[in-house]
Amino acid sequence: DVGHYQGASILLVNSNFGCGSSREHAPQGLHRWGIQAVVGESFAEIFFGNSVMIGMPCVTAAPADVRALMDLVEKKPTIDVAIDLVAGTCTAEGFTCRVSMPPNARDAFTSGAWDTTGMLLDRYEQVDAAAARLPYVSGF
Repeated sequence: DVGHYQGASILLVNSNFGCGSSREHAPQGLHRWGIQAVVGESFAEIFFGNSVMIGMPCVTAAPADVRALMDLVEKKPTIDVAIDLVAGTCTAEGFTCRVSMPPNARDAFTSGAWDTTGMLLDRYEQVDAAAARLPYVSGF
């Protein structure tokens, strides 16, 4: 019965999570279900990239730390788990472990630059100006 995990926003996983899920739908499905971040031993590269594109951080931790987090959550499903991307930590009821992600992805999350569509829309005048300078765009 997984009903006692209903409403969780952080998913704890093992190694190579997302392997075989090369479409955007895999992280989108988790995100739409309510998952806001994933902590695991490692991630499939395409899954990780697609997760970044929708604003869902995937951080890695040592296998023993992931197991410790899983054990804590299994014992107390309502436990609060928190990820601090700047500090590079994950905490849960007195337990803290190191987590990491590639610096460029971490910087994108902490600066808001992961949302490339939003950034383009916020700077639409600049996009129009750049398009006007391109000879192959005129006439469309």
